[in-house]
Amino acid sequence: MNATSDLTHARKLLDSFSGVIPKVPASETEAEELRQAIRLMTGRSESENLGVCADNSSQGYRVLAHYLEALGYSVPFAIAEIESVDTPVYIKFNTAKMSHYLDAYEGNYRGVLIACQSEEEEINGTYGHFPLNLFGSP
Repeated sequence: MNATSDLTHARKLLDSFSGVIPKVPASETEAEELRQAIRLMTGRSESENLGVCADNSSQGYRVLAHYLEALGYSVPFAIAEIESVDTPVYIKFNTAKMSHYLDAYEGNYRGVLIACQSEEEEINGTYGHFPLNLFGSP
């Protein structure tokens, strides 16, 4: 495969996991293919915004840390020092600024959204909700 067909395949795979109803990989092989597609797309984007919808802040920040590490970023926070919120939360993380914020979340979705910012149209987009446990145990 060439870089263009790899990118097209990655985009189609990410699009298939994006939508109103979250989709879970059917096998470990499919999960690994999804992880590789996410890494390819984020590796080609200038920056990303990650949105984590989780049951509580502890789970949300653990998931965020797993995703950041998997995408090659340093984790700029200590989970033990994060405000503990025991109700559903939304965490937004901006990789350009390496900043984040936490907010209450009343929705039913649980998972991770990734918005890629790029000059390349094929890369630009918001993908997910991806499984909380895709890159590590929440």
